[in-house]
Amino acid sequence: MKDLIKTIGILILLLNSAVLTAQQNQITRKELLNTSLDQKVGSVQMQEITMNVGQNAPKHLHPCPVLGIIKSGEAIFQIEGQEKTVLHEGDTFYEPKNKTILHFDNGSKEKALIFTAIYLKEGNEENIQFLKK
Repeated sequence: MKDLIKTIGILILLLNSAVLTAQQNQITRKELLNTSLDQKVGSVQMQEITMNVGQNAPKHLHPCPVLGIIKSGEAIFQIEGQEKTVLHEGDTFYEPKNKTILHFDNGSKEKALIFTAIYLKEGNEENIQFLKK
């Protein structure tokens, strides 16, 4: 009987160990952005962009949709007709095709703003067009 109890105890320990190992090796997914596009994508270009402390992007638009993620710092972001928002490290953003971007500014007084921009192109359109104030 003692051997049976000992064997059952060992089996329970092994099962617990297997469950813990499975949980540690589990892949998790967190949705960061879910948006619809108004075009077919023929090519994708990715850029890492760095903006110095206090640097502001001029008013602009993109002839293609742009997806992005903030790697470091914070951005003050505003699409024309929408409220300003502050994006922090890990936040994602979407700049629709041919919509005026009023603000994409470095909101930090101490850190550079670093973000990845992903340009979803139909053809050979430019990444950005700067607009007059």
